[in-house]
Amino acid sequence: MQVYEELVARGLIAQVTNEEEIRKMINQGKAVFYIGFDPTADSLHVGHFMALCLMKRLQMAGNKPIALIGGGTAMIGDPSGRSDMRQMMTTETIAHNVECFKKQMSRFIDFSEDRAMLVNNAEWLLDLNYVEVLRDIGPHFSVNRMLTAECYKQRMEKGLSFLEFNYMIMQSYDFYELFRRYGCNMQFGGDDQWSNMLGGTELIRRKLGKDAHAMTITLLLNSEGKKMGKTQSGAVWLDPDKTSPFEFYQYWRNVADADVLKCLRMLTFLPLEQIEEMDSWEGSQLNQAKEILAYELTSLVHGQEEAKKAQDASRALFAGGGDATHMPSYELKEEDFRDGVIDILSVLTASGLAGSRSEARRNVEQGGVSVDSIQEKDVKKTYSKEDFLGEGKVVKRGKKNFVRVFVQ
Repeated sequence: MQVYEELVARGLIAQVTNEEEIRKMINQGKAVFYIGFDPTADSLHVGHFMALCLMKRLQMAGNKPIALIGGGTAMIGDPSGRSDMRQMMTTETIAHNVECFKKQMSRFIDFSEDRAMLVNNAEWLLDLNYVEVLRDIGPHFSVNRMLTAECYKQRMEKGLSFLEFNYMIMQSYDFYELFRRYGCNMQFGGDDQWSNMLGGTELIRRKLGKDAHAMTITLLLNSEGKKMGKTQSGAVWLDPDKTSPFEFYQYWRNVADADVLKCLRMLTFLPLEQIEEMDSWEGSQLNQAKEILAYELTSLVHGQEEAKKAQDASRALFAGGGDATHMPSYELKEEDFRDGVIDILSVLTASGLAGSRSEARRNVEQGGVSVDSIQEKDVKKTYSKEDFLGEGKVVKRGKKNFVRVFVQ
C-alpha cells in the first residue's frame, strides 16, 4: 500500500481538490506541503497530534513538510469553531510560544539538511502595506462568497468583527507566499478550515495563472482532534511540565472503547494489519489495545523510557503491579498530621482529590474512594506516618482521579 492509500485507509483524508494529482505527488515524494499552527499557548497539545503525525508520515515517504507558525495570524485569531473573539496576544508572548513550538515539533519532524522547514508568517504579514493589500489581493475575494463560509456563519449571530473577517484573506495569502517563496504545492488543514484553504488555492491560480499547482487536503476529524486537547480538568499538553508523561499516558489509556481503533489507525505508526487484528478484541483484550495506544503515543512524545515508566505506574494503579512512583503524587507534611495520625478526609483534601471535607465525606460515604485498591467507606478511618513510608499508598477517587500519597 502506497502512502496516500494508507492515509485514506487510516481515515485521515476528508476532501481533496484534485485527488489524482495529489495521490501522484504524495506517492512520488514530490509534495512540499504545509500545516499551520497558531502559537496561542507555550505548548502544543493533543489537538495538534494528528497534524504532527501526518507530517511525520509524509516526510518518511520523501515529501517535504513546512511547519507554518502563525506569528502574524495569531495577532488576529482564527474565528473557525469559535463563538467569541480570541484574546489579543503581545508580540513578546507570541515569540516565546514560537520558540516552545520549535522544540516540541523536532520530536516529530526532521529539520536537518533542508528536509523540512519551520516558517513564521510574521515574516510577510507584519510588513504588508494596507492599501497595497486592498489593491493587490482584495479584488480576488468576493464578500458574498466569504459570508457563506461555515467558519463565519458560526460567528455571525454573536457578531463577527472586521478584524476576524480578514483571517481568511491572511490564511489564503500565507499559501500564496509559501508557494511563491518555497515552492509549497500542497496544504493540509482541518475540515473546519476548508473555506480558508480553497481561498488560498484560488488566490494562487488567479495571481499566477491556471497552470499553477496548488492543492488542498483536509484532515478528517481534525476538528474532533482539537477537542481531544481538552478534558474536564483542562488541556492535555505535550510539554511534560504541563502534562506529565504519566498523565499523558493515562489520557490515552482512558479513551472510550469505541475510539480505540480509530486512534490507533490515525495516530500510531503500527501496521494497519496489526490494528485490524484488534477489531474483534473485547473485555481485557480491549484494555490491552488501550495500553498499546497509550504506550505508542507516549513514546512518540516523551520517549520510550518515559513511556515504560508511565506504563508501569498505570499497571500499579489498575492491576496492583508495577512501579507506582511515576504517577501523580503528594508528600504529606508534618502539619497534615494530628497527634501522629491523619484521617481519610484530610488525606483527600490535602492531596487535592477533594475540594473540601464535606465533599470528601460524600465521596467516602458513596463508596467512591479506595486506598491501595481497597474501598474505604469509613469516614473516621485514620492512618499513621508509617502507613505512608516507602512508595506510600495509592488513593483513588472515582475512576480517573488518583494520587500516590507518601511520607519521606
